[in-house]
Amino acid sequence: MHDDPNLPVLTPDHPETETFTDAAAAVARLESLYLEATTFLARNFNEVIRSGKPAARIRAFYPEIRLSTVTFAKTDSRLSFGHVTGPGVYSTTVTRPDLFRQYLVQQIGLLIQNHGVAVSIGPSATPIPVHFALAGNPGVSVPQEGVLEFSLRDVFDVPDLATTNDDIVNGTRRFHPDGSMPLAPFTAQRVDYSLARLAHYTATDPSHFQNHVLFTNYQFYVEEFESYARQVLADPASGYTAFVATGNQILTTPDGVLTPVTKMPQMPTYHLKRADGQGITLVNIGVGPSNAKTATDHIAVLRPHAWLMVGHCAGLRNSQSLGDFVLAHAYLREDHVLDDDLPVWVPIPALAEIQIALEDAVEEVTQLEGYELKRIMRTGTVATIDNRNWELRDHSGPVQRLSQSRAIALDMESATIAANGFRFRVPYGTLLCVSDKPLHGELKLPGMASEFYKTQVARHLQIGIRAMERLRDTPLERIHSRKLRSFEETAFL
Repeated sequence: MHDDPNLPVLTPDHPETETFTDAAAAVARLESLYLEATTFLARNFNEVIRSGKPAARIRAFYPEIRLSTVTFAKTDSRLSFGHVTGPGVYSTTVTRPDLFRQYLVQQIGLLIQNHGVAVSIGPSATPIPVHFALAGNPGVSVPQEGVLEFSLRDVFDVPDLATTNDDIVNGTRRFHPDGSMPLAPFTAQRVDYSLARLAHYTATDPSHFQNHVLFTNYQFYVEEFESYARQVLADPASGYTAFVATGNQILTTPDGVLTPVTKMPQMPTYHLKRADGQGITLVNIGVGPSNAKTATDHIAVLRPHAWLMVGHCAGLRNSQSLGDFVLAHAYLREDHVLDDDLPVWVPIPALAEIQIALEDAVEEVTQLEGYELKRIMRTGTVATIDNRNWELRDHSGPVQRLSQSRAIALDMESATIAANGFRFRVPYGTLLCVSDKPLHGELKLPGMASEFYKTQVARHLQIGIRAMERLRDTPLERIHSRKLRSFEETAFL
């Protein structure tokens, strides 16, 4: 913040900080504070647009949660979250408590239960950028710089990328500027930034995202997903309540009509919803590690319970056939987009709960098991590379490394998604379908797909859906295990 010292600052009435031992009441207070702050900014913004530059700077603040504890006493060690690591003051700013209500009630409730102390709810010292305050208001749009007769940042706070970063999840920030320690993996402004990006990239509102996310790199899966959604919407016992498509089009009946979109977003996204948020979201991220990083960077703030890659890959073994499945149990990272945030020496482990759910889903859908399952599925290392035409390089380079790593498949997204899952503490997994075998003369060319391959692609999405449904029934403490938690971890998932 760089304020004019001669300009007064107009803020809402500063409410008192309150303490709570009831999580639902604490979240209700967060919602009240956030609504008061954003309403204040919206009202004054409209007045500024109507009347011109005011004689005061307009500012409102994010609400925050604070917890203080003075003991080293251990909490229930079976749980990897819901508690702080030692005595001290912990805090986090909060945005959109209406969107995160269920998550906040759960996380705050665990803090109160595990530490036996109240949490404090009040305004923070972090201003809300006017762009984020008005993001959910369809009747108001913030003009670009230069449209108004004065600079918007002279009157309102605007997004500040210097303070919107991943220091907490990257493990490089131990203390906030006020000396408190992080309580949650993301600050409010970082969350707001990603919510805005998600709406832009996916053309669906963040409120539609479900707790289980499938990523793909092939449009065919979208068509299969819509077909499956229509089937389950016809069955009231399925628990699914709606299907949301590009442009926030909502189907609640199997015969609903979707209007074709004239301009598709960069990452078309579709949501098969349940009332408890435990449905499935499918994101077509397209091709490449940059897209994979972008999507997961932003979806991570929604704190999903799992994300899986179900895309196409190159099979690297002559014994594989088009349409075979590959279950990743290790990753060779040559995508490079995360090297600065997560060095390549950091191992990305396979997560047992995810692996079991995927293998069980393959058995269920294909009706094969044990040794017979090896006919169509291999488990091994998946290599992710940032060069789509890697085959044209000198084979003493990438091909030799692929052989030395024991890789059985190669793509351009899986290791990125897994590595960002590790970085953001989101359980991850990969099940790919072999679409070509470039080292063995089977290139991805028109007309080469066999009937077996086409059948397997149709099954592939079903397997991803079945795996997610199995994970949905897995207790949260088993999914979010210590394998994804560091020495000094935030209390919030």
